Amino acid sequence: MVSKNTVCLWYDGTALEAAKFYAETFPDSAVTAVHHAPGDYPDGRQGDVLTVEFTVMGIPCLGLNGGPAFKHNEAFSFQVATDDQAETDRLWNAIVQNGGQESACGWCKDKWGLSWQITPRALTAAITDSDRAAAKRAFEAMMEMGKIDIAAIEAARRG
Repeated sequence: MVSKNTVCLWYDGTALEAAKFYAETFPDSAVTAVHHAPGDYPDGRQGDVLTVEFTVMGIPCLGLNGGPAFKHNEAFSFQVATDDQAETDRLWNAIVQNGGQESACGWCKDKWGLSWQITPRALTAAITDSDRAAAKRAFEAMMEMGKIDIAAIEAARRG
């Protein structure tokens, strides 16, 4: 059963592949249902995978194989709070090494074009520090990074 509020993500025939990757990569994630088209539609045929119900870190999602008309962009992203460098590295590398691409400040895109912010809790603490000079140093360090380096952020925060 679809949740009352579900994030619907548009794919070009790859919703099941994406959902399986998310389920294998992120904790508290799973593919929960696969639905096939009851008839032909503009970008598919009867029996094709039409929608996939899945969760990403507890967030209910629906992957819709709607065709090539719409692409993901940075206006929507999943922000993942990581607890340490090992978790940051594991998630970032899983996305990037599976056909994704690096971006700046902890952002990357998966191979389907969906944006992810792999954000260590240490980064959030550093850039929201009540010591505004420390926060600024950490923020400036972050602005030079792709994947976040927690040790470098903490060093910048300390000055």
